[in-house]
Amino acid sequence: MSLKIGIPQSLFYYDYLPLWKEFFSELGAEVIVSSRTNKSILNHGVSNCVDEACLPVKVYHGHVIDLRDKVDYIFMPKIISTHKREYGCPKYLGLPEMVQNSVSNLPPCIDVNVNLIKSNSGLMDAVIETGKYITPNISKIKKAYKVAAKHYENYKRLINKGVIPIEAIKSYNNAAKAIGPVNNNGPIFMLVGHPYNLYDEYINMNLIKKLWSYGVRIVTSEMIDTEKVDFYSDKLPKRMFWSYGKRIIGSSFYMINENEVDGIIYVSSFGCGVDSILIDLVQREAREKGIPFTLLTIDEHTGEAGINTRIEAFMDMINRRNRNENYISTHG
Repeated sequence: MSLKIGIPQSLFYYDYLPLWKEFFSELGAEVIVSSRTNKSILNHGVSNCVDEACLPVKVYHGHVIDLRDKVDYIFMPKIISTHKREYGCPKYLGLPEMVQNSVSNLPPCIDVNVNLIKSNSGLMDAVIETGKYITPNISKIKKAYKVAAKHYENYKRLINKGVIPIEAIKSYNNAAKAIGPVNNNGPIFMLVGHPYNLYDEYINMNLIKKLWSYGVRIVTSEMIDTEKVDFYSDKLPKRMFWSYGKRIIGSSFYMINENEVDGIIYVSSFGCGVDSILIDLVQREAREKGIPFTLLTIDEHTGEAGINTRIEAFMDMINRRNRNENYISTHG
């Protein structure tokens, strides 16, 4: 009987799910992904997490609870750094300890450290340490990772072609089934924010589908080439040392400065310390170049009516702007 490995459908899920899923599957384990975020998961997460945590971390706790009685192990890596001289969100650094101290009766957790702050040499050490939970055969572990990496490249390739990650996850092994950009004639909006805010349809009230219903073409940071992200993020006076921050700033500045976007919607969770800096940087750049910008802040109390109103108002403003191209308001 194969081991069951649980992966929470939150936080890192939208960045790495194909890589992890294929890796564990190649080693003979059965991968169990938690249910999509729902009211029960949110409530359990809020009830079992410290009050000071942001919404995505609370939701992550709920996903762990959803897996608690279904699996032999829960995969919960401590992702310290995924790029040289860059860090993840501070909440990531203590996430396994936070969850294990807040949620009782958990199965064993695979909480290996992923730290590439100095070089990529530590990656294979983390891979081998993870694989040893399933098999002691190191050559088999390395082979499984190579296979998984190929699937992951397919996933990233789809995203670079404009496929939203939540759709790419469903079809990375069959590109023909991937749902690409919707409506080639509508306005182009850039959705900016951390992936777990942009792609979790429950906490953002189906934002992407709402925009699609207006005929909007959507671009996200994950769709922008790394070279372009690096080029524009290097224009900051100081080096951006948060990986997500670098991706958000570099991709936003590229879209703004190359005039590739009609409007920007930034989705942020209330109380996010990293976003408190990033929002201001993106908004200033958009204002300077005359690109409409709006901020959607979400937490466990956010209502769908409020989100709908903000979207409708933003769409009305974009439509008025398009009808009166020669008019530039005093606010840019």
